[in-house]
Amino acid sequence: MNRAAPASTLENRLAAYYIAIGLLALGIGGLMGVLQALEHAGINLYPYLYPVLASYYHGLTYHGVMMVLVWTTFFISGFLIFVAAHSLGRPLASPGLGKFTFGLMVAGLLLAGWPIATNDATVLFTFYPPMRAHPAFYIGLTLVVVGTWLILLNLVLTYRQWRAQNPGVRTPLPAFMALVTLTMWFIASLGVALEMVAILIPFALGLAPGADPLLARTLFWFTGHPIVYFWLLPAYISWYTMVPRQVGGKLFSDPLARVSFLLFLFLSTPVGLHHQFTDPGVAELWKFLQAIFTFGVFFPSLLTFFNVTASLELGGRARGGRGWLGWIPRLPWSDPSFTAQALAMVLFAFGGIGGLVNASYNVNLVVHNTMWVVGHFHLTVGSGVTLTYMGILYWLVPYLTGRALWSRRLGLIQPWLWLVGMGLMSFVQHWLGLLDMPRRTMVGSAAYLPLRPDWQALLPLVGVGGVLLFVSGLLFFVNMVLTLAASREPAQVEIPAAEALHGPEAGPAVLDRWRPWLTVALALVVLAYGPVLGMLAASAAFNVRGIRVW
Repeated sequence: MNRAAPASTLENRLAAYYIAIGLLALGIGGLMGVLQALEHAGINLYPYLYPVLASYYHGLTYHGVMMVLVWTTFFISGFLIFVAAHSLGRPLASPGLGKFTFGLMVAGLLLAGWPIATNDATVLFTFYPPMRAHPAFYIGLTLVVVGTWLILLNLVLTYRQWRAQNPGVRTPLPAFMALVTLTMWFIASLGVALEMVAILIPFALGLAPGADPLLARTLFWFTGHPIVYFWLLPAYISWYTMVPRQVGGKLFSDPLARVSFLLFLFLSTPVGLHHQFTDPGVAELWKFLQAIFTFGVFFPSLLTFFNVTASLELGGRARGGRGWLGWIPRLPWSDPSFTAQALAMVLFAFGGIGGLVNASYNVNLVVHNTMWVVGHFHLTVGSGVTLTYMGILYWLVPYLTGRALWSRRLGLIQPWLWLVGMGLMSFVQHWLGLLDMPRRTMVGSAAYLPLRPDWQALLPLVGVGGVLLFVSGLLFFVNMVLTLAASREPAQVEIPAAEALHGPEAGPAVLDRWRPWLTVALALVVLAYGPVLGMLAASAAFNVRGIRVW
């Protein structure tokens, strides 16, 4: 692998640009997050921030859009371009398309961000009608989604060039995983794209008399839950193909890793109705079917848990670990990149367990739309995903810039502080959810809060956890900025590409063929959503007028 050098290739430059924009969004979203945590604890700073922030819900929209839509999408775009190009050992098939795509996504982001900044799109990141935003918000987000499709197109063209020169050779695992991730996302994002183009944009422009909220919600959740795997699978790419090298071991099984990603390809999309268990107008049969699929998509995560843990054990034992658990202390806990990702795995495990509760019909009715969901969300995208991305950047930024990480010590403190802060905050949020506290609510200033002393006793802990998370994020940004501005030591970093104990040749060749798996993926989507969307479209009444709440 190549030693670290300044980003000189187009692929490296695009990765750096995408990630820089993602980090800017992460910083904005993190600032909004600590304001919400403090508000829950009874410290309401929003009146002092007017008119920059018009309300709590203005800040909540910023937080959701910047953290779960912009930070993730732009990081993933840059990271997958980097991974696929380096894994295949060739440049993008169309440099012009790569540059155009980046410009399109930035234009879409600016278009969507403008009405958010002016409080004309305070509709939260789920943007359910009849709440109505400025048309630019919907158009801008649509352009960002289209940009991700163009990235897939460019990588498919690049893959075809590689395949033409390497007939019969198994696709390198990182490139295979990058293509599966973007293909899954293309299928899943068709729902929100259709919602935007057919419902929300005409609705916002006044070209339609109103919207049909149930049809819009169903199209949103067609995408809204699979997007979790769009965020998660790039983290899995690192856990599978990079972390084993960082710990001095090997990936336990390449074929098993491919199987898990193919399962995500066709099980990730037909699961959105478990977010609509309480929605009328959708028959229980289809909710039950997608609940079964939701439990099914937990299975490839279990395969990942086994494969990655086995890989870590191989590395720990290669470093001298003995006994059942003696290999764990031997892992490279002095490496910030590994430590951040290992702690992300721990937090994500608890988030996955909570997800089974959300997928269970009877238990879901207890926690639906409560703070339980917020706690679950912060363990998954807020930790399993975000903390892993931070861990990746601890080696990727030095690789792209040629500058050594400014402070390894700071890089080690940061993930442990994240573990403590997130552990406290998410635990309390789950607890508050079991006490019926609603989500998406300015509850710290609510007039009815004195009627719930059980909430009052716990809410300050949300503030404490949020502040610890904010400090952890601040340490991360300080390290990144000083790496760029103050580090003078040249980086000695390689792309951590892991070998496999059981290589791709140990699995059947069908794992490297796209047609059968795409056929299964599309068939399951048609089975799970075809009748539902057909019925909702046939009975749709676009007559619910838009409202502006805040």
